[in-house]
Order: sequence, then structure tokens, then C-alpha cells
Amino acid sequence: MLLADVARTSREVAQSAARSRKVSLLAQLFRATEPEQAPIVITYLAGRLPQRRIGVGWSTLAEPVPAAAEPRLDVAEVDAALGRIAVITGKGAQSERRRQVRELMSAATADEQRFLLALIGGELRQGALDALAVEGLAAAVDVPAQEVRRAVMLGGSLGAVAEVLLDRGSAALTDFQLEVGRPVLPMLAHTAKSVDEALDKLGPCAIEEKLDGIRIQVHRSGETVRIYTRTLDEITARLPEVVAAVRQLAADRLVLDGEVIALDAGGRPRPFQETAGRVGSRLDVVGARAALPLSPVFFDLLSVNGRDLLALPTADRHAELARLVPEPLRVRRLVADDPRDAEARQAAREFTEATLARGHEGVLVKALDAPYRAGRRGASWLKVKPVHTLDLVVLAAEWGHGRRTGKLSNLHLGARRPDGGFAMLGKTFKGLTDAMLDWQTDRLRELAVRTEPWGVVVRPELVVEIAFDGVQRSPRYPEGVTLRFARVLRYREDKPAAEADTVQTVLSLRT
Repeated sequence: MLLADVARTSREVAQSAARSRKVSLLAQLFRATEPEQAPIVITYLAGRLPQRRIGVGWSTLAEPVPAAAEPRLDVAEVDAALGRIAVITGKGAQSERRRQVRELMSAATADEQRFLLALIGGELRQGALDALAVEGLAAAVDVPAQEVRRAVMLGGSLGAVAEVLLDRGSAALTDFQLEVGRPVLPMLAHTAKSVDEALDKLGPCAIEEKLDGIRIQVHRSGETVRIYTRTLDEITARLPEVVAAVRQLAADRLVLDGEVIALDAGGRPRPFQETAGRVGSRLDVVGARAALPLSPVFFDLLSVNGRDLLALPTADRHAELARLVPEPLRVRRLVADDPRDAEARQAAREFTEATLARGHEGVLVKALDAPYRAGRRGASWLKVKPVHTLDLVVLAAEWGHGRRTGKLSNLHLGARRPDGGFAMLGKTFKGLTDAMLDWQTDRLRELAVRTEPWGVVVRPELVVEIAFDGVQRSPRYPEGVTLRFARVLRYREDKPAAEADTVQTVLSLRT
């Protein structure tokens, strides 16, 4: 497929207001896509590179290059060129990257150049969200969107599903089943303002501790145990204590959902940064384990001994989990069979208060009749935190003053829009330690797509957890609201920008 076709579709999708028109454009493109190129095409439409980062800054991209007269660049050819650029290292790497970028751009038409500049610079926002791409793919192969959505959840990648569907048609949907050893996207939660609100919305439910750890999905087949993050990266070698614990369970084949967390001698959670640092460490695992042991805590069971449990209600899945996993390895929980009952509501409040007293960040309330919707932020799971927090994306950062001179300090914060872009909600420099300032300055320089006298504009990739006192009206920002007393809690490198909170979530918190 020619890059020109992808660039044209991207532009037309961005210019179309109607969802049906966007889906039609994507379906037309997918019908013309060679199956093996589908993962690249879909990644490009999402505004991402398969290589993630290729070490090319805005100064290189800003250099004008004469455009080709006719389109001839193939998508696979472009992907290969970007792959070569991404692995350039050593002395003279910057000049060699510049040379290869110019060579690629000289083969592109003006329209293709604009597309590539936005794609490489992280500024491609044309509204081709995964949901739209799923519908477009379903229309292209004439299958229900729900079936494609389920395949993506179980396959872990829209690109991988697209490749086999475009190759073999609807018959390929049977390939995507829950399999031990192939991770699935985790189920996620919406937010409720209080436990009472969650009880009113869900009816019969379970109230569970919400741990401040790292989400893990554990697959066991015999003695082989594999551990994955919420972004489906494998981290088995970094968590030997989890491997050992799962090997003790009385099941040869299983898939568990849970968290791993660092606890102190009294059983209270240690700072999230310590857990994240330990999970992120690739060196001296033995030494890291001795210095900071981690505890696995499981809250769901997706498969056991060949049985797929995804469609079972929460109550039944937990019953299976309780038979298999000993209590010390399970999350604390309370069941409210009749949340309208005054005693049940009071018990839920007391459970929440006790959870907070133990140092955890809140509770997760789950409808007892809900299936496990892999990869979905379902309304049947609601998280409740006593302090308002949002996971937002850093859009830009300003240079600091005084003792922060030379550091990127004041962060521009954005929430996800329905079209895939980000709406700025305000700025903050509060809550940053010296260590965080040093780290974010280096990281944001890596993500910079444009340098201004006041700071840098960055690719919207870095997620930061923000605490705030409320949402108030403000005509200064595009959605008409801003955050009151926003301050940085921590960076969430375990979360992709696609999982940051939405504008709709922010607007729902207005008082």
C-alpha cells in the first residue's frame, strides 16, 4: 500500500465530523490494505510508530526538503526506513539520522511529508481511535464489530487481528480465544465520587481494596510461569517471588489478574515509586529482591485448567479464585448482596475507611453479575478514592525560575478527547521533588517535538497522576474548566497515554 493512501485517509478522517463517514473511510482503506501491512497502517493511523521512538528531534524535522512529484513510497518501505533510523547509535549518529531522514523525506510528496512530520513528531491527531478502527475493520470484512472487538481484547493487538482478518476473513475470528501464554488486555474501571454512589449504580457488588501497586497478569502452564504488565510487556524475569508463589497453586494451567506491591514490616504499602522502581529494574534481580521483596495480590481468575472464565459473573469467578488461591495472596473484599440495606451501606463505608487506614489508595467496587470485559473500561467496575486524582498527559513544560532555573518545571496537563487529541486543563509545578525535576527534565527533552523560548512542546506520551481539590469553570482553557490546586503525585510510566483520563471524566467531577 502506498503511504499516500494512508496520508489521504488520515486527513479525510480528521476533516470528517460524522462517525459513520470516519468508519466508512477506514473500511475503504482496510479493504485495500495487504494483510501483512495492516499492523503498520493501523499503528500509523493511531498516530504512533511501531518503533515508538527513533531518536529524531524537531530540529531535524524542521529542515525543509524538496518534495517528490509523484507518490511512490510503500508503507513497508517507510517502516523499514524508520526502523533503520531507530537503531543508529555511536559517533556521528545524529548526522546520520539527519541524512537518512532527508533521504526518506525527499522520496515523499508534499502531502506525505506533512503526514510523516506529524507522525514522527508525535503530533498526528486525526481521530482514528481504536474504537473507530475496530468498526472500520469490521465493515471491511463484513463481520459484527462486537466480534472484532472481542478478538482484539483476546489477541492484545488490533494490528494482529487486522492482519489475519484481512487475510482469511471472518473464519479467522475463531483463532482468538483465551490462551495460556498469550496475554489479554486487562479490564479497567470508571470513577465514582463515593462508595454510596458506586453502590447505587451497581446494585449487588463486592468492595475490594484498591492497591497502589503494579498491575500484573500471570499465566501458568505446568512449571512455566509468565508475567505481563497492563501494557502486555513480559516481566517474568524481574519477579521471581511471583513465579515461586504461583507454582505453589493447585492448578497446572491458569490465568490470574492482580497486582504486585511492596509492603513494609507492618504490612503497609511502601511508596509507589519503590514498587515501580523494583519492577522496572532489569539488573541484579537477586539483589533487588533481597532489598525490596514484592508481594503478589490476586483479585480475578480468567482461566483455570482449560476453562475460560471470562463470561462468568464476578461472584462465580471469585469463588473459583478462592478455591485456588490462599487468602494471603487474595485481595481483601466485602460483599454487599443488598446495597440498599442500611447496615450493608454502613459496612461498605467502614470497609473503605479501614482500607484507607491500612495505607491503600481507595476501593474498587465490582458488580457481582458482571463478566470480565478484557480491554474495556467497564461501568461495572468503579474505583473510589478519597482524594480526587486524575491520570493526565503532559503536553508541554515551561522552564523554571530561581532554584529551578535550567529545569523543566511547570507542566501543561491534558485529558483525552473523543477524537484522540488532548484538551489542556491547566498547569502545575507543585508536588515536584528535586529528583522528579531532574528526571522529568531529561524525559521531556527526549519527548520534545518543538522548542520555544518558554520551554518545550512534547509528544503526548507521558502520563502523570495529579491530585486536585476540584474542577472549576475557566474560560482560559478549551473545555471551559480547570483543576483547583493541582499537584503532581507521581509519574505513571506503566500507563500508556491511551489510558489517561478523558475530558468526560473531568467534566463529571464539576461541583
